Amino acid sequence: MTATRPADFTRPGTSILSRMPQHDATQLTQGGNQALIVLDEQVYQLRITRAGKLILTK
Repeated sequence: MTATRPADFTRPGTSILSRMPQHDATQLTQGGNQALIVLDEQVYQLRITRAGKLILTK
């Protein structure tokens, strides 16, 4: 199965990724390895592992 990309994805400077908000995980955790993120009164935990991976749990 071949996925197709939106037409504007391939044009330089107009890609979907360039228009998305970008956040540094180390800033979210203020130099630590955990942060809480709230969405619609639900609290999620963002954790940076020792291997440098991100885990988001409810």
